Amino acid sequence: MKKNVGPLLALYPMPVTVIGAMNGEKPTWTLVAHVGIIGHDRVLISLAAPHFINGCIKKAGKLSVNLVDEAMLPGVDHVGSVSGAKADKSAVFAYDLGDAGAPVIRSSPLTMECSVVDVYNTPNFESFICAIDNTYVAEEYLTEKGKVDYEAMKPVLFEFPTYQYLKTGEVIGKCLSFKKAQEK
Repeated sequence: MKKNVGPLLALYPMPVTVIGAMNGEKPTWTLVAHVGIIGHDRVLISLAAPHFINGCIKKAGKLSVNLVDEAMLPGVDHVGSVSGAKADKSAVFAYDLGDAGAPVIRSSPLTMECSVVDVYNTPNFESFICAIDNTYVAEEYLTEKGKVDYEAMKPVLFEFPTYQYLKTGEVIGKCLSFKKAQEK
């Protein structure tokens, strides 16, 4: 028997990302684990409304979604614990401007450069609905067929209730391969 624990947000773990936006001539960054897919060409980035970066995103209309690997965690923790309103976080990560003008972290294994198409407000949160303009992947994480190899990339995951980072695990099978065992 399962126990009802109330209206708990329990869709974890989630990928750890660093969101980047331009703050004038410099980038600013923040740690975000509330990201989601809302179509094959749209993502949602949910940020607490008071975040400094929200104003930068609204002004520029662009942001980057940078996946995190284990080596990035010291910088990731820093940008997640310091407000851009109180500290210049532009030098935490080496970056390039993407083709659409958003800052792309060089050390991130995969970055999606996005344009904001809408903002959905809920109590205390602003959720940016974004179209994916470009995706940049470190070549060592591409298969021979040009597909992203997440098993090799090993993006870090975040589990909210305990505030822990998790390593991604091994492949346990192909999607829809287990149905054959069910059919027997």
